[in-house]
Amino acid sequence: MAAVAAGTFTVVTSEMLPVGLLTPISGSLEVSEGTAGLTLTVTGLVGAFSAPLITAAVGRIDRRVVLCSLMVLVGAANVLVAWSPHFAVMMVARVLVGIGMGGVWALAGGLAVRLVAARSIGPATSMIFSGIAVASVGGVPAGAYIGELAGWREAFYAVGGLALLVAAAMAVLLPPLPAQEVVALGGVLRLFGNSRVATGLAVVALLVTGHFAPYTYVRPVLEEVSGVGASMIGMLLLVYGLAGVTGNFAVGARLDRSVRGTLLLISGTLAASVLLVPLLGLSVAGAAILLVMWGLAYGGVSVSTQTWLALAAPGTREGVTSLFVGMFNGAIALGAFAGGRVADGLGTRSVLWLGGALAVGALLMTSLGHAPSPRGSGTEAAD
Repeated sequence: MAAVAAGTFTVVTSEMLPVGLLTPISGSLEVSEGTAGLTLTVTGLVGAFSAPLITAAVGRIDRRVVLCSLMVLVGAANVLVAWSPHFAVMMVARVLVGIGMGGVWALAGGLAVRLVAARSIGPATSMIFSGIAVASVGGVPAGAYIGELAGWREAFYAVGGLALLVAAAMAVLLPPLPAQEVVALGGVLRLFGNSRVATGLAVVALLVTGHFAPYTYVRPVLEEVSGVGASMIGMLLLVYGLAGVTGNFAVGARLDRSVRGTLLLISGTLAASVLLVPLLGLSVAGAAILLVMWGLAYGGVSVSTQTWLALAAPGTREGVTSLFVGMFNGAIALGAFAGGRVADGLGTRSVLWLGGALAVGALLMTSLGHAPSPRGSGTEAAD
């Protein structure tokens, strides 16, 4: 379980790493910050398509072999990113990261039931997805710190080395994992016809796009709107990351009461924290407080939306997880792309209004859409 959680942490960290390094990447490769943000867009977009395609393509191949191979691909791709002499090489490498990331995330999400006793499935699943949540909020500040101390290329070398170590750990620690089911792509796509799955995926799209439109450009936002110096960026992102980890586990403890209620709280808090940055985040202290709110809210997004979808389609574990991963990463790509276009066209401050509006949309969708029952019976919950 530790090896699988380390795998999800590593691939999602690989995806998110450019966020805290956009300024030095853009300077080194001589592109605008909006263009540098495409390094996140392309990885998320490729991950969105690779998750369901790889799940269907691997057929009956042992999942341990597939996971180890994909982790090696992620490691090699990060090394290529670090070496990149030109932006074109960087983009090719980020495509390879997306392929590996989408496949690992989709396959790892359904492994808990095969690795632990029945009584431990719940905590084991939480452990796998905590790796994703911790990477989503902790990978960026970690990369920013390494970049500040040694350079942005060294940050990618470090994550590449970590991916190779995780691949070795998986090869040694995981048992053989022959396929238990062959997931047809058509069967995965038919899940869109489930209204509760469709609602959950729409909430994922709105929340994650609403987060990444401003968060991809959080460094220039902090520098230009809040007046934060470069030496303080890593510290503020670390504060954000710690709040996000706290939010992940706090939300996990609340989900048994109401998945819908939890997502309403997350959506409202995320919208408020983003929209208030241009008004109250004009100092280091104000920015820090709002980043804590932002981190607490976003830290619970992956575990709450994945729980919603698992309850909505309990009999198609790998299929619904691949859709979740696809939508999540498509939203990351869309958020980074939209944020870049808005930042380049209307200024950095405008990405905050865009993110806040999308979070409000998630609030409305969660409130009005069909929610699954606590047992995943397919009936609408009374929450």
